[in-house]
Order: sequence, then structure tokens, then C-alpha cells
Amino acid sequence: MKILSKILLLSVFSVFCFSAIAQTQRQRKEIIDELNTAKPGQGRVMVFEDKAIEEVLGRSMAPPRTVYSTADGVQFVRMRGFKIQAFSGNNQRTSKNEAYYKQGLINTSFPGHETIVTFDSPFWRLRVGNFKSREEASAVLNDMRKIFPAFGREMYIVIDEVKIPVDKLQE
Repeated sequence: MKILSKILLLSVFSVFCFSAIAQTQRQRKEIIDELNTAKPGQGRVMVFEDKAIEEVLGRSMAPPRTVYSTADGVQFVRMRGFKIQAFSGNNQRTSKNEAYYKQGLINTSFPGHETIVTFDSPFWRLRVGNFKSREEASAVLNDMRKIFPAFGREMYIVIDEVKIPVDKLQE
């Protein structure tokens, strides 16, 4: 009896998925056919859809998740996530040194979190961590504000590309 109910549930789910895909494709074709139809008293519109566009429509916009490996064999995935921006400055004389100074302080207090100093003209930025969710980043940000109260107002959470270890993706 359980097997029969599982098969029935799977078949209903499959029919639903295939009908949703077919309906999306049918709606797109109906819109293009409607635009290409000549109507008395109105102008004529011709829509030519390139094959490359047709292949892209209906696909997920999220970047594909590719598994990468480090030299020590740790596998990770690059994906959209969150980092803490601990410093951003555009003073050509002091910002670079200040970014690296703060990186050293943060590395000492938070050795488990990756820190990266980047230069995107004219800004030097220091970003900390690789977090899947804003909540994870917020918890670490609160800890950082307690340890570095002088940096407090300058630190905030940003959306960025992050590296998440494969074993932490399932959590």
C-alpha cells in the first residue's frame, strides 16, 4: 500500500512539473504569436527571437555552483553570500596601510574567518568572512563590534561572492 501511494504521489508531482514547464513555454510562444499577428487598424510588429535568447529564457538566474578544491584538498563552492566590510577608505596616503593594519588585528582576534583586502580604485576595502546567511554574518559582526568598538560604525554586512566549504552546505 505504501509503495502504491508513493508511486501515485511521484506521478502526480511529475505531471505537475511537466505541465508547468510546458505552460511557461506555451505562454512565451503565445505572446510572440500575438505580437506577430496583423490586426486591422493597428501597426504591424514582427518579433524575431534569436535562438540564444530562447535557450536562456526560463533558466534559473542563479550562477551555477561549481565545486573547487584548494591545495590542501578542501572542497568549496563559490556562491552569493555575505561578508562583513570592516574598512573602506579612499585616502591615497593612508587607506592601504590602515586596511592591512586592521586586517592584522582582525586575523589575531578571529583566526577562523578569512580576511581580504581589495583595491577597487579609488577604494581600499577590508572584508571578513564567508557567510551563507545574513544571520551568521550578523552574529560575527556583533562579536567584532564588542572587540573593536572603535571600528563599530564603520563595519557592516555586504552581499558578495563567498567560498563555502562543501561539508557546510548541507548544514
